Amino acid sequence: MCGIAGFLYADRERPVDPETLVAMAAIQYHRGPDGFGWCSMDGVGFSHARLSIIDLDESRGRQPFQTTDGRLMLTKNGELYDYQRIRADLTARGACFQTKSDSEIVLHLYQRHGLEDTLAHLRGEFAFALFDKREDRLMLVRDRFGIKPLYWAEVNGMLVFGSELKVLFAHPDVPRKFSPEGLYHQLMQTMVPGTTAFAGIHQVRPGYVLDVTRRNGRLQIQERKYWDMSFPDEADYPVNYSEQDYIEGVRAHLLDAVQQRLTADVPVGSYLSGGIDSCAILGLAAAASQEPIRAFTIGFDNKAYDETPIATEMARATGAEQEILRLDSDHLYDHFEETLWHTERTIYNTLGVAKFLMSRRVRDVNYKVVLTGEGSDELFGGYPAFRRDMFLHGLDHLPAQERAQWETMLAESNKLFKGAMLAEDAVENAALTAKVGFTPSCLQPWLAAARHVPALLNQDLAKELQGYDPGAAIAGQFDGDMLVNRHPLDKAQYVWIKTMLEGQILTWGGDRVDMANSLEARPPFLDHHLAAYAATVPPSMRIHGRTEKYVLREAMQGLLPEVLYKREKFAFMAPPAHTDPKKWAAVQDLAARHLSPSAIDDAGLLDAAGVAALFALHEAPETGTATQVQLDASINHLLGVQILHQHFVANDIPRQAKETASRLGWRP
Repeated sequence: MCGIAGFLYADRERPVDPETLVAMAAIQYHRGPDGFGWCSMDGVGFSHARLSIIDLDESRGRQPFQTTDGRLMLTKNGELYDYQRIRADLTARGACFQTKSDSEIVLHLYQRHGLEDTLAHLRGEFAFALFDKREDRLMLVRDRFGIKPLYWAEVNGMLVFGSELKVLFAHPDVPRKFSPEGLYHQLMQTMVPGTTAFAGIHQVRPGYVLDVTRRNGRLQIQERKYWDMSFPDEADYPVNYSEQDYIEGVRAHLLDAVQQRLTADVPVGSYLSGGIDSCAILGLAAAASQEPIRAFTIGFDNKAYDETPIATEMARATGAEQEILRLDSDHLYDHFEETLWHTERTIYNTLGVAKFLMSRRVRDVNYKVVLTGEGSDELFGGYPAFRRDMFLHGLDHLPAQERAQWETMLAESNKLFKGAMLAEDAVENAALTAKVGFTPSCLQPWLAAARHVPALLNQDLAKELQGYDPGAAIAGQFDGDMLVNRHPLDKAQYVWIKTMLEGQILTWGGDRVDMANSLEARPPFLDHHLAAYAATVPPSMRIHGRTEKYVLREAMQGLLPEVLYKREKFAFMAPPAHTDPKKWAAVQDLAARHLSPSAIDDAGLLDAAGVAALFALHEAPETGTATQVQLDASINHLLGVQILHQHFVANDIPRQAKETASRLGWRP
């Protein structure tokens, strides 16, 4: 829910411009169309665009919040669960609440316990800014997995923050320019944790606090971790254990997480694909709810990628009202540019566009909240890359011949996704191997794609980046203490959580395309209580022989269709461009506009000859299918950086933000 924005001047006496605060709220109107607010004190200003989910009374729920003594100021995005119990407990201890909003508990918890203990009480997906006037301290906090975004930049004696990049760019002092390293990582898909494509623009990392204090007219900025996905030492896993105990534990924790996320003052629906994850969520939600659950399914015109038959079977079994959005392959690229305005980063597959269109359909039928299945694969070892790392590095007893058989079977069952979910050939990176113990399979497709990047860059940028090691840059952001003495499967899952989950699944596959249409998505699998329990599940209960997500399958067996219970993991993605002539024609139409020599020259980011060579390789008769999958991704990234340049560098975002505020009638 909502979008937040604000800035803190190093000089307490510097006046805060309310029009800029309102413009920063207005540019993210899609995140909160139900109202806005702003306030300021002592050289710091906050603003907020509201999506009303809890406490629909506009007069009470409007943010930013301030305490009656004027000490604290808060602006928050997201949802906090179990807030009613916390509010009741605080009230019994003398707290006086002004609203029924879940957000207000942050102020009262902080007043009594300080920040660290407050964070221990918070459960859900959130990002917030809290200013403490007494301590002259701004705290930017992001939830444990990075479900909700939060960006920041330090410029001209000021720290500016917001829920989206465009919010920062709405401030006239914030520069809008690609960084060479950020451009490199956009073209290879995998970002360095905590970074963005743009120079000087950072993300608050998941599970972190950015502490900003003012001392002698200067800003002191400190980043510190308050939570991490902590797996036990490999030696601490029990040798003899009861499978049933873990099955019961997973079931109980997941049910609790789902029940918590059904809390809302508006109807709650559910995304439904043909996978175990969303089917399990729908099954539990339907059983826990007194009313039928509305289920929303994406259907593709390519049967190899379409999961609607299983989704429909699950909807019937639960009595859900199913809404199917059927999409044509070429139709997705018609909305590619609009989707990138919201993702603010490149995307390798048009699944992000499909989810953008689905969230629009959900909003059109008057739903503001949906449950989603993200996080299941991360917790329970669902991706093919995890299985590959498991049998390569986690099963020392496996004979070489059987190991080779496993790899052959894995490759055969994931032919559609080779080049994206699995690398065509093994890729090693020395820095990652040194940090992790091996180069995780989940990063190998994108390390392979990185080989194309230098030839695609503008020659001056390519020279500046000569010798740059993207794998080393990524590895440098991992907390080594979380990797020492861990099981190989735990290491692989940890790396994915820190890169692919936060960097793409929860951005262009999650919050950004959902909130583009004022839709709040709630992922029960990323409840931190469930995650902490899942980390204790022995690796052999996550990947059991050749079965991934074994413990989850067993926990949910009673509500899953038999065909789904027995089916191997199927990666949910849209058909790549090379699979359909109409879709490839749509790509070429976009390329004619954004990747022409003149367009490339105007932006100054890419090399026209390198781009032409990559297209020629894509269309060469001898190019294999897996290579085409990877090149499809590279072409999407090339289009993406040119479109991002047009959206955020070439356009006058501060003017656009003020015009949006005027159109909406939002004024200080």
